[in-house]
Amino acid sequence: MTLRVRVAVVGAGFAGIAMGRRLAAAGESFVILERRDGVGGTWYDNTYPGVACDVPAHLYCFADVPNPGFSRVFAPGAEIREYLETAAAPVADRLRLRTSLDGASWDGRRWTLRTSTTGEVSDAGDARTVIADVLILACGRLTEPSLPAVPGEFSGPIVHSARWDHDIDLSGRRVALVGTGATAVQLLPELAAKAASVTVLQRSAPYILPKGDRGYEAAERELFEQRPTVLRDLRSTMFDEAEAVFDERAGAGREAARSRALAHLADRVIDPVVREAVRPDHEFGCKRVLFSDDYYESLNLPHVRLIPQALDSYSANAVHTADGGRHEVDAVILATGFRSTRQPYAALIRGRGGRTLEQHWSEGMRAYASTAVHGFPNLFVLDGPNATLPHNSAVLMIEAQADYVTGALPWTRRGPLEVTAEAEEAYAAEIAERSGVWTSGCSNWYVDPRSGRQVLLWPGRAAEFRNRFGHFDPGPYQTREPARV
Repeated sequence: MTLRVRVAVVGAGFAGIAMGRRLAAAGESFVILERRDGVGGTWYDNTYPGVACDVPAHLYCFADVPNPGFSRVFAPGAEIREYLETAAAPVADRLRLRTSLDGASWDGRRWTLRTSTTGEVSDAGDARTVIADVLILACGRLTEPSLPAVPGEFSGPIVHSARWDHDIDLSGRRVALVGTGATAVQLLPELAAKAASVTVLQRSAPYILPKGDRGYEAAERELFEQRPTVLRDLRSTMFDEAEAVFDERAGAGREAARSRALAHLADRVIDPVVREAVRPDHEFGCKRVLFSDDYYESLNLPHVRLIPQALDSYSANAVHTADGGRHEVDAVILATGFRSTRQPYAALIRGRGGRTLEQHWSEGMRAYASTAVHGFPNLFVLDGPNATLPHNSAVLMIEAQADYVTGALPWTRRGPLEVTAEAEEAYAAEIAERSGVWTSGCSNWYVDPRSGRQVLLWPGRAAEFRNRFGHFDPGPYQTREPARV
């Protein structure tokens, strides 16, 4: 079967839902393809113990879909997923779950998508081919786990945090936790509460600031419900506070923030050897700055050992580290992040002349306004190249991009809409010029190792991006009349 729509959206996380809601409001014909069994994207995949957001909940949500019922300042992952299910309800009839994109190609007039479907499909139909004038990729960045390429075979379970096995029982077992990034600082306290021992393998030490999380009182949630202006004011305050943090990540405030992080470390870690081992050796802001109220305290526990070495290999009942160490464990938990700079969907998308998005991005992802790619007419990428933030809510970026695309859609009715090569190149040069702190020499998940280009972060404040790219400007684009057939 073939489904014909004006707009095809791939992905039903924050970006896909935001776009779908705008398309519905604009009266567009559209479908949202989602390979998972439900909506939520990252928050559908990540269900490990302790999973939560490190952006305040009332800022990490859509401006037009407030949720007075968040239980904590920083929402647990399950609450975020429930929130997204509620936000997606108005476009539920346009969702096709359990539907994977197998390929998409541009024929000069429109996009043809090949899909495959598993299990029961939604009311949107079971078409295997989708024809669309416009293709919107809302696939996110944190989709494919990064697995350590190390030799050896381990006889016990090896679980990546984004593919959590809820049947695994770690009570009384010896556990290796590989990684000390944003996921690991949430996992360690949970693992330490159950396991007989936890061996933490640290390749590099992160900067950590106190999170300051707490639960909302019932009276606060009731106030948010009854007086929406209070919640709007709280969100505005949170936005201003987050924007001020930008200077601490990429500006003159970095040294003061570094001092606070080191003071937090000195105050919380008891053992002087461990304290020295978890002292970061890179420039503040170069890597993602983390937030936790209990990670350092977990390192003080007698059954938790920090090994400041990378995983080097496995044997039947042990993990081996780069210094030759051997550590006997019963289970391995990989908190090793994602293939953030190389997206699997890029190989599936063929633009003008059959060139794939992966080929176009062979030296790193790039897109004008973090949204449009030269050589790929009527294609928009949300939450992709240089579309996240080091200091504020990525949802703000997604909303601005969705507004940008909504403004571009009427132009696509005149013929194919394609950003110029010059505009894309100038934008990439601007990103590179403004990305100094993130390309200062440390290894981070923002930089494409093939080119050394910083490809994930918008190197400015959220307000700047919104002001520049929260509306569509046709100036950097070229339009063509549809090819005659």
